[in-house]
Amino acid sequence: MADSFWLKGLLSLSVLPVLLVTMAHPTQAQESGDGPARILFIGAHPDDCDVGAGGTAALLARHGHAVKFVSLTNGDAGHYEMGGGPLAKRRRAEAHEAARRLGIDEYEVLHYHDGELRPTLEVRRDVIRLIREWDADVVVGHRPNDYHPDHRYAGRVVQDAAYMVQVPNVLPKVEPTEGNPVFLYFEDGFEKPTPFEHDITVAVDEVIDTKIAALDAHESQFYEWLPWVNDALDEVPEGEEARRAWLKKQWTAPVPDDARENLAEWYGEEQAQEVQYAESFQIAEYGRQPSDAEIRRLFPMLGQ
Repeated sequence: MADSFWLKGLLSLSVLPVLLVTMAHPTQAQESGDGPARILFIGAHPDDCDVGAGGTAALLARHGHAVKFVSLTNGDAGHYEMGGGPLAKRRRAEAHEAARRLGIDEYEVLHYHDGELRPTLEVRRDVIRLIREWDADVVVGHRPNDYHPDHRYAGRVVQDAAYMVQVPNVLPKVEPTEGNPVFLYFEDGFEKPTPFEHDITVAVDEVIDTKIAALDAHESQFYEWLPWVNDALDEVPEGEEARRAWLKKQWTAPVPDDARENLAEWYGEEQAQEVQYAESFQIAEYGRQPSDAEIRRLFPMLGQ
């Protein structure tokens, strides 16, 4: 907490104690843990949430939590033969099918053009609206250091919205959140300026095939665009079963040591050593800082 932005001279000392209480502590409703949690995943493209959290989302839904995926762009540039409106329509349909396969509540695709996302006030207002309307307990997004500008700016705009979601005079027609959600980052492999930290690592072995089925729904990406980018179109097999097996091989990897260490913290050493597939999340310094007990409430699959 000591190195958070509001401690660096951006706010007067007269309001600092109030803000620290608001940001650091859950509201009474959040502490009580009544009812299912509401989790909002925000990606830059229609498939980003599936890659970063498809297994976790499926598990959350199975535990009765309300889960929504959002893509800030419509994906209308991600192909080598088609684009614009027809591609955007195709990718929206793929996203909806992926949501059905995962068993989550909703997959919303916004109108911003693929490759042109910027952290503007317009996009920030949309993100604030999305968080408020979903009444999110947890918001998951990209870290703002990434190879893709849309990923970077999607991460930035979620950060920019993190405090503002609870400010009544910002977007006053949409009721503000009661307190601040927990903000998390999807896992990535970028080292600069800082490497990803495995704070919450979820074992997804039991739903890995469900996650692969969701990726399979994004045919335009995983069987066309991405193989084309990697000069591997000729490697894509024919037939549904062969394709999904190929997809699983391409889009899963051994659990890294630091993720397995975190698994042991949540599941115990013995169970952690048996995990083959996992998804990790980093707790952002923006938003509410959850206790271990709250994390277990929000992610009830931990330790099971």
